[in-house]
Amino acid sequence: MKPIRLFFTLIVIAFVAGSCVSSKEVSYMQDLESNKSIPLNNKFEAVISPYDQLRITVIGVGDEKELAEPFNPFGNAQNMASQNSVGYLVDVNGDIQFPTLGTLHVKGKTRLELQEAITQRLIAGGYMNKPMVDVRFMNFKVFVLGTSDGGKVLNINNERCTFLEALAMAGGLNQYSKRDRIAVMREVNGKMVTHFLDPRSSEVFNDPFFLLQQNDIIITQSFRRAYLQDSFNTSMSVVTAIASVLSSVAMIYLVMGGKD
Repeated sequence: MKPIRLFFTLIVIAFVAGSCVSSKEVSYMQDLESNKSIPLNNKFEAVISPYDQLRITVIGVGDEKELAEPFNPFGNAQNMASQNSVGYLVDVNGDIQFPTLGTLHVKGKTRLELQEAITQRLIAGGYMNKPMVDVRFMNFKVFVLGTSDGGKVLNINNERCTFLEALAMAGGLNQYSKRDRIAVMREVNGKMVTHFLDPRSSEVFNDPFFLLQQNDIIITQSFRRAYLQDSFNTSMSVVTAIASVLSSVAMIYLVMGGKD
C-alpha cells in the first residue's frame, strides 16, 4: 500500500504545483510607479444610442415656472421621482418625440450636448428665456459574464462607468481569470464588435473601450487549469467516497469474521 500512497501523493503535489498562478498573470497595473502620471487621451462621456431611455426635465425659474410645465409630461420639476419608470425612449433612428418641439435627433449626443440643444431650442422658439434643462440616462446597464456566480447586471447611476469600475462592482476577478483576454462586446453601427482589454497594464486607461457604453457586455475567461482543478476535485471526491465505502465494508467483514 505504501507505493500506491506515495504515487497518489506525488500526483497531488504535481497537480497543485501546476495549478499555481504567478503574480505576472493576475496583478493589476504592473507598470505603475510611484507618483507616475498617466495622460488620458479619451474624454469619458457616454453618448446616446437607439433604445436608450432618457429622463428630461425642464425647470423654469421665477415667473417661468408655469411655462416649463408643458415640457414635463412625466412629472414636474418638483416631483422628479415620478419619472423613475417613464421617460423618452430613443427610437431606432435615434430620435425622440419631445413636447411642442417635436422630433429631436439625439443619437450620438452626450447628455450635456442634448441639454444645451434643448435649451437653445426653447430660447430660440420664444418658449422660455432662461430654461434649466436636465438630461439623465435611465437604463445605463453593463453586463458581466464569467464571474464566480455566473454573471451580473450592473445598474449604473450615472452615464460614466469605466472598465475597471465595472470589474470592481462585479466583485473583481479571481486568480484563474485571464487578464489579457477580457472581452468587451459593444454594438457599433448595427454590428457587435468584440475588443480585448488587459488591466495588467496602465495602457488600458487610453483604450477606446475603457469607458463603457450602455448595454456593453464584459466576458471573462478562465485558465484551463481552473477547469482541470474542478475536474480533479470532483474526481477526488468520488474516489474518497468509494474509499470510505470500501473501508466500511472491510471493517464490517473483519468484525463479522472475528465473530465466526
